[in-house]
Amino acid sequence: MVTTRSTLRTQEMLLNMGPHHPSTHGVLRLILRLDGEVVEEVFPDIGYLHRGIEKIGESLTYKQFIPYTDRVEYLASMNVNHLYCMAVEKLAGIEVPERAEYIRVIMTELNRIISHIIGCGALAMDLGAFTPFLYGVVEREKVNDLFEMTCGQRLTYNYMRIGGVSQDLPEGFVEKTYAFLEEMERRWDEINRLITENEIFVQRLADVAVLTEADALSYNITGPNLRASGVDWDLRRDMPYSVYDRFDFDVPIGKGERGTVGDCYDRYLMRVRETYESLKIVRQALDGLPEGEVQAKVSKVFKPPKGEVYMRAENPRGEMAVYIESDGSTKPSRIKFKTPSFNSLGVFNKICRGQMLSDLVAVIGSFDIVLPEVDR
Repeated sequence: MVTTRSTLRTQEMLLNMGPHHPSTHGVLRLILRLDGEVVEEVFPDIGYLHRGIEKIGESLTYKQFIPYTDRVEYLASMNVNHLYCMAVEKLAGIEVPERAEYIRVIMTELNRIISHIIGCGALAMDLGAFTPFLYGVVEREKVNDLFEMTCGQRLTYNYMRIGGVSQDLPEGFVEKTYAFLEEMERRWDEINRLITENEIFVQRLADVAVLTEADALSYNITGPNLRASGVDWDLRRDMPYSVYDRFDFDVPIGKGERGTVGDCYDRYLMRVRETYESLKIVRQALDGLPEGEVQAKVSKVFKPPKGEVYMRAENPRGEMAVYIESDGSTKPSRIKFKTPSFNSLGVFNKICRGQMLSDLVAVIGSFDIVLPEVDR
């Protein structure tokens, strides 16, 4: 008798992937129901990193909470700083000086660049290609040098302020940033030559864990993961905030170039191409950087009026939003974050069914999740 898959007697198995598995990109436990090496179901088990940040925010003043926003998403701290400050400014009707707006865009786009560098490098490393990650870390350190000379920090920056930024750009920052843009474009080309068209890399990602446009919208997937599924949507262009309406940039969309639209390869390509667009935005912001103040006048005892506000921004992993409710005191009565990685985890069970166990590391890396953002 010829043995085939249909004649084999298999037994389902439950397997824990994580919470210490290096490819889960944080303290994430996936409970897998397997038939041999084929994934039948995936149950994300989160909660290992919960720190109660939102509740902490209700016991601090509006200004005191800014450093905590860095910890919501440590790979894009500037972006979360920016989102929270914009929300409070919208609540209180504060107008931010133009120079501060340009500086904010420069900082958030630089943070987007290094976030995508680490995301792409970590994905390649998960699949066995270690060198691109090291190349990416070198470029990331150059941006960290720029951040350090501006605010003294390299990971959690606490640079944004309600009404602007904590301090103006230091002497030499603009020149060093221009130099970085030139170097980064050349190095990013080189990294892409290493992996983007590498046949092994492509085969590990193409046609794996396809997220259709309908499912992406149904699960409220946002950012690069949504655009990889063919949805042409970017908050910076379609509902511009800050001064993004002054910059010219393209929004890459997934086209299934080496497989199916919405597969792991498309999600990887979105971050590669968005990095080039962020380089363009930073260059334009530097070219048009106006003179002037970097901080609006804000009362030391800051009390916004009673009311509520909902603000969202296009962060590296997708749309992040914050809801703030004010009772007119110095402290918010309610703070709630909506984060993109949480939604991305929600779709895993659907798109991972039928995939091989070895493909899960590619799926996790392609979504570029970060657990502090999931587990607040």
